[in-house]
Amino acid sequence: MGLFTNKTLLITGGTGSFGNAVLNRFLKTDIGEIRIFSRDEKKQDDMRHEFQAKMPEYAEKLSFYIGDVRDLSSVKNAMHGVDYIFHAAALKQVPSCEFFPIEAVKTNVLGTENVLTAAIEAGVKNVVCLSTDKAAYPVNAMGTSKAMMEKVIVAKSRTTKETKICCTRYGNVMCSRGSVIPLWIDQIRAGNPITLTEPTMTRFIMSLDEAVDLVLFAFEHGESGDILVQKAPACTIQTQAEAVCELFGGDKEKIKVIGIRHGEKMYETLLTNEECAHAIDMGNFYRVPCDKRGLNYDKYFSKGDKERNKLTEFNSNNTELLSVEQTKAKIAALAYIQEELKKDAK
Repeated sequence: MGLFTNKTLLITGGTGSFGNAVLNRFLKTDIGEIRIFSRDEKKQDDMRHEFQAKMPEYAEKLSFYIGDVRDLSSVKNAMHGVDYIFHAAALKQVPSCEFFPIEAVKTNVLGTENVLTAAIEAGVKNVVCLSTDKAAYPVNAMGTSKAMMEKVIVAKSRTTKETKICCTRYGNVMCSRGSVIPLWIDQIRAGNPITLTEPTMTRFIMSLDEAVDLVLFAFEHGESGDILVQKAPACTIQTQAEAVCELFGGDKEKIKVIGIRHGEKMYETLLTNEECAHAIDMGNFYRVPCDKRGLNYDKYFSKGDKERNKLTEFNSNNTELLSVEQTKAKIAALAYIQEELKKDAK
């Protein structure tokens, strides 16, 4: 963690699952200060007490700032002395964004503009913004707002040389706040059948630790304007449901199919065909560089396109599809699941 020695890190939306994962990873290191920026004082107070209890010797590194990314002045109030930013504040639930799309725009698009404007003005060295697979070929309001967020990020990266601005795009994070696995566990414990939308639907799956790994990879290896993608596996929703049933004693024969919700797709895409034309394979990650051409379009009529890469669209149907046993092993390795299994063992 040498890059973070004595540095100040600001996490927007920091009381969420990602913020908690970053604190668990970073707070015991030689980082100088971690600032949690969010609008919910109750969640901040809960987080403050939690980390004072479990990491009392490090809790003094943790600072809390009440504010909203929609309000530029409140963002600026938290920016003084900040070296790095992980921008995780967002509206993420597909159905709620579908019904209230302007709210998604205010937070995901205009909120990101505010964070980047304040970061550039304050001389922040490095900003990593968190996006989603739903931004690639978006069909719902949440994905569309995140796609526009990515456009804002790339456009802002062209306006500064002092602040490096990158974006990470990843799929479903297992056991994050509002995700389906905790719901299924509650349904099993209540003696009810677990509910799923469509058995053959596929989704990328990753852990919170892998989400943090992707952000750190972008932080260290990304160039300004990049979108970074991790090569994640996927599984069908049916496979994931059966894996949870096997872990927690649910009845796989009584899984209830309730139908696709508003704005959902049958599969998600992490890299579009168009992005694959110039994506760079970096082993476990793809890097999509920003288009650095200017606005003088006349010259493009006289110069042809360079040769395309042979990569094709990277989606949750053509990546590695995990079996029930593989999915169960991936789920069982999560700290959240291990704690829940301990509760059932008592």
